[in-house]
Amino acid sequence: MKKVCVLLAKGCEEVEAITPIDYLRRAGAEVMTAGIGGTQILGAHGITIIAQTELSHIQSNDFDCVVIPGGGPGSAAIAADGHCVAFIRRHAAANKMIAAICAAPALVLGEACGLLAGRRFTCYPGMESRVPGGIFAEGRVVMDGHFITSRGPGCAGEFSIAIARALIGKSAADQLASAVLLT
Repeated sequence: MKKVCVLLAKGCEEVEAITPIDYLRRAGAEVMTAGIGGTQILGAHGITIIAQTELSHIQSNDFDCVVIPGGGPGSAAIAADGHCVAFIRRHAAANKMIAAICAAPALVLGEACGLLAGRRFTCYPGMESRVPGGIFAEGRVVMDGHFITSRGPGCAGEFSIAIARALIGKSAADQLASAVLLT
């Protein structure tokens, strides 16, 4: 079973957090939610999400994928947290899948982690200049190596299906897309 860690910080975009959690569990992944600075996470639109644990309590690097939801304040909180940045960099260095959506590709993967130089990526419109050396692409979901990036809340379903396809396989992703009426 593939293991996924979804990072949750105050001000995260709720649909970009919950959709991958839901869809990846449906596809058979073991999904762990990790809060930054606590386990009760107040999203960008006033919805409280309860994380299973705090990221500071996770010591292992054995996740197959790290998912980083967007939302400006949530992405900024993750980017400003040294433990988060180190966690993401360790997984990237181990060639684990890193999936980020909305503001997260720019603020977290680009600015804070420096992981997108020379790579194709997409992000929330207007934030592309915040990725030093990155190659911006207009797509709703863009894959480059072990990185998956996406534009924003309206792309959360496609983003989650793309993660499932890359992580679990085409058959499981196609079944998932059909079950949630994305095909």
